[in-house]
Amino acid sequence: MSDALVPVTVLTGFLGAGKTTLLNRILTENHGRRYAVVINEFGELGVDNDLVVDANEEVFEMNNGCICCTVRGDLIRILGSLMKRAKKFDGIIVETTGLANPAPVAQTFFVDESVRAKTRLDAIVTVVDAKNLPARLADSAEAAAQIAFADVIVLNKLDLVTPEEADAVEARIAAINPLARVMRATRAAVPVTEILHQNAFDLNRILQFDPAFLDQESHGHTEGVYSISVEASRPIVMQKFQEWMGTLLQEKGQDLLRTKGILNVAGDNRRFAFQAVHMMADGDFIGPAAEGDARASRLVFIGRDLNRPQLRRGFEACQVPA
Repeated sequence: MSDALVPVTVLTGFLGAGKTTLLNRILTENHGRRYAVVINEFGELGVDNDLVVDANEEVFEMNNGCICCTVRGDLIRILGSLMKRAKKFDGIIVETTGLANPAPVAQTFFVDESVRAKTRLDAIVTVVDAKNLPARLADSAEAAAQIAFADVIVLNKLDLVTPEEADAVEARIAAINPLARVMRATRAAVPVTEILHQNAFDLNRILQFDPAFLDQESHGHTEGVYSISVEASRPIVMQKFQEWMGTLLQEKGQDLLRTKGILNVAGDNRRFAFQAVHMMADGDFIGPAAEGDARASRLVFIGRDLNRPQLRRGFEACQVPA
């Protein structure tokens, strides 16, 4: 069924990071695919539209506000309109404004049934300015949030920094979001095949977590957004987990930006993949555990003001009694 759904890539990044440069590469390179593009800008005049209309693609200009806070209805309407001509393109790209928090865009694909029936969120791709990211993290909560929500990060403008500075910036990115794949670039020159059609929001892809992530304790508190990993060695009682997670997302959902994990459910040999964007959660069984798998359950939280001991105790309380 998922193969029949149109993949949607959300392209985000702070002002000046290089989103439009990357979008133009996608629209002009000879990759053999056609994409419908939804462009969003603050104000009555969509500046970015002037830069991409010559790419011979269908561009939908949304210039009456920001997707992330005021025009989700427009996004749903436009996606519905695009679906009427879905056979004309291979995917949809939603470019958010540089001031946008991408979460509500992602949540659209969780909560709207008409959207879920015909499209799937493929990945959130965030373009980061290697030279100016430290300053942006210091003065903008949105810059950290865009990194936190990302599945793929394009670390752009490497020609403006030294290798040591690039390593330091990438370390700060990893402290915020250790789950995202980072690609280094100059002038947004990355292979299109590495950012589109990634299935990064597919629950099965959660299996590809690097176990080493769980051994790292984030030190990204200076940005206000950081990651925490918790693990449970005994099987998880699903009802307990659902009750705990439901309460947690209701109480802390605004601070929990992304949550991902794999659960070893009591009484079931299959692994359960879980993910959430703020308070919108999704999960499903994704196949049997590999032979010899230690069957530990793991969760990674990315957010603000997270209490690691409290999260660890809550997760461990979901286990079968010792």
